[in-house]
Amino acid sequence: MSKSPTDVVITGIGIVSCHGVGRLAHEELLNGKQAPAPVIDRDRFAPYPVHPMPQIDWSTQIPRRGDQRQMENWQRLGVFTAGLALDDAGLKEDPDACATMDMIVAAGGGERDISVDTLILNEAATRNDREVLLNEKLTTELRPTLFLAQLSNLLAGNISIVHKVTGSSKTFMGEESAGISAVSTAYERIRSGQSTHALVGGAYNAERPDMHILYEGIRSLAQGDWQPLWSRDHVGGGIITGSASAFLVLESRAHAEARNATIYAVVTAVEGNRGSRDEGALETRIEDMAKHAELSDGSDLLIMSGASGRHELLNREKATIAKNWPNAALRGYGGLTGHTMEAQFPIGIALAALALKSEAILPQFDQNHEAIMPEAASSALVTAVGFVHGEGLAVLKAD
Repeated sequence: MSKSPTDVVITGIGIVSCHGVGRLAHEELLNGKQAPAPVIDRDRFAPYPVHPMPQIDWSTQIPRRGDQRQMENWQRLGVFTAGLALDDAGLKEDPDACATMDMIVAAGGGERDISVDTLILNEAATRNDREVLLNEKLTTELRPTLFLAQLSNLLAGNISIVHKVTGSSKTFMGEESAGISAVSTAYERIRSGQSTHALVGGAYNAERPDMHILYEGIRSLAQGDWQPLWSRDHVGGGIITGSASAFLVLESRAHAEARNATIYAVVTAVEGNRGSRDEGALETRIEDMAKHAELSDGSDLLIMSGASGRHELLNREKATIAKNWPNAALRGYGGLTGHTMEAQFPIGIALAALALKSEAILPQFDQNHEAIMPEAASSALVTAVGFVHGEGLAVLKAD
């Protein structure tokens, strides 16, 4: 692959999942001889299993207790992981680099006050003037500070406060598509010369009853025991959510090489789209994005699928991959981390970059549906198919 000063390269990776904290824990996961045992909480939200957040010493990246207290868990997780990425890139203690760094975040809505939600639902069951009831509770039960803490762009705001990343800032909302748009925007800005370095990523806290209500509104959650991603045929819709986060430092090759930064991988394409999922439309859209990205098949191609686990979509994506890239090594990383909504696409890119850099021969995450990797990959395709809508892919190559 010819090299260009405007190549978009990954120089910093911060990642947290149920399997641990940081890059090294996840490199070990990818280089293991066999798939790691699932880390699952089956009890707290029964009948829905969840991949829980690991034990985290927040103070290692968020030293002030006051900053920790005013954040919700999804914000703490994102700020913490952003700090890991900056540390990994060697930029954490470079005030000039942080002051000129673009920040592009994928975020959902804030966490809700479950006790107030429960109060409203209980009283609404006994009253017909529900509009009046809702206004009463909004004025008497909700704290202004709670409302402020729910603003999606506060994740970016807290990263700026804690880590002094004070260049331009943009926040995307919109489930999996937010993660796709965040990475795509950072990629295009650097490739076009509008930016030299950017911090991009997202975070998701799955341990929230309100999010279970959202997913289960269309009966998409798995129930009962954990099953490998591609083998999910049990009761429920197939999705097992997970608390996880990933942030990436992206740079132009010229900027990275000028400071002798370690390059994990080169990002050669990022594509996103959405539209009807009528018969054949989803498959055609994935194929068209791959053609635009000039992706070729081969035994040295690793496909890191961000499939949510939702039954119908899972099978359609798998069939499309088998048709177009039959020689590639397929791995569904959502079976390890859980589905992570806005953070799903950044997590897949982080894992793919770690696999390429460490020349990992990944174990089978699902022995019944994933073939043994014959060799380390030299390129990777990362997919994200939203559990309701939105699709995206990224192509990475070893440097």
